[in-house]
Amino acid sequence: MNARHATRGQVLIGVILAILGFALVTQLRTAQQSPRFASARQEDLVRILDDLTARGERLRAEIQELERTRERLTGGAGQDAAALAESRRRQDVLRILAGTVAAAGPGVVVTIEDPEHAVTSDVLLDTMQELRDAGAEALQVNDVRLTAASWFSDSGATVVADGKPLRAPYVFTAIGDPHTLADAMAIPGGVVDSVTGRSGASTEVVERSRVVVSALRALSAPRYARAASGRD
Repeated sequence: MNARHATRGQVLIGVILAILGFALVTQLRTAQQSPRFASARQEDLVRILDDLTARGERLRAEIQELERTRERLTGGAGQDAAALAESRRRQDVLRILAGTVAAAGPGVVVTIEDPEHAVTSDVLLDTMQELRDAGAEALQVNDVRLTAASWFSDSGATVVADGKPLRAPYVFTAIGDPHTLADAMAIPGGVVDSVTGRSGASTEVVERSRVVVSALRALSAPRYARAASGRD
């Protein structure tokens, strides 16, 4: 039984390593091919390069941690204890990603003022995606917890997040490396530029040593997905 669990753990970690590597290559290729960078100023290109370098370093750190985990799980003595500790750690991570528990840590608070209702859902969606791409590990806007399943839409002059109406100012609280998250907001053609181009709208990005993502969401059962057996 332990051998089978260890084998599955190795396969899972191998898949995750492959995904992380593919994500890094995709980010670099996207940056190289994006037309908006062709006319960017030198200082902007330097900032973009620094941001990509930071993302690459985070991915490499994650790969190293996964490799250490694989060694613990397949190291013989203490394998069961290591597997149990890793299972508990993964459970905590999944709870944060699912938004069912509060989270705290360093990060940023991004406030988008919109007195004339000029900011639309696509801007808020871009903000969420930019923060995620920059390594945000937990995220909320106003009192709505944002996860992988989150969405934004327009309903008249109101922006809706996951079915809940939002009122300006739109306040994003994100946990991650504060400097990297703040730089992501300031990338040329990114969130700050997009908001600035709208009537009366403005953006403030504040780096903090500790922020709290307290909004929670209920864990709902998948409608279509089911766990696959070993024979599937």
